[in-house]
Amino acid sequence: MTPPLMMIKENMAIQQERDLIFCRNRVKEVAGKIGMGLVNQTKLITATSELARNMLIYGGGGIMRLEIITRGKLEGIQLTFEDKGPGIADVDKAMQDGFTTGRTLGMGLPGAKRLVNEFSIQSTPGKGTTVKILKWKNG
Repeated sequence: MTPPLMMIKENMAIQQERDLIFCRNRVKEVAGKIGMGLVNQTKLITATSELARNMLIYGGGGIMRLEIITRGKLEGIQLTFEDKGPGIADVDKAMQDGFTTGRTLGMGLPGAKRLVNEFSIQSTPGKGTTVKILKWKNG
């Protein structure tokens, strides 16, 4: 008999630098609880760190929603990053390696996308940005 799946749905405010640490630690804790391997945990935590930092720097902070997702026999963690910042004027351009509006390498959004199984982004200039990622436990 398989144990019942945990139901975790929680929101975490990301308003200052120290919130990033709590956010990463919570994602790591939940990933460990569902039995996600170390490599996949590292990929998810790296993507989490990048997206949360972007939300803080470019979006003025926001909310990260953490959920355990199941689809048939698949189990994973879905994270939604939502801010009410200035938005991204050209999402397609922002998803290209090397594009940056700051003093970075411009690898954040496309790099995060490569680390997870599912990635979506919606942004409206003047209203904010929502990025949703999903990492399967075994994928």
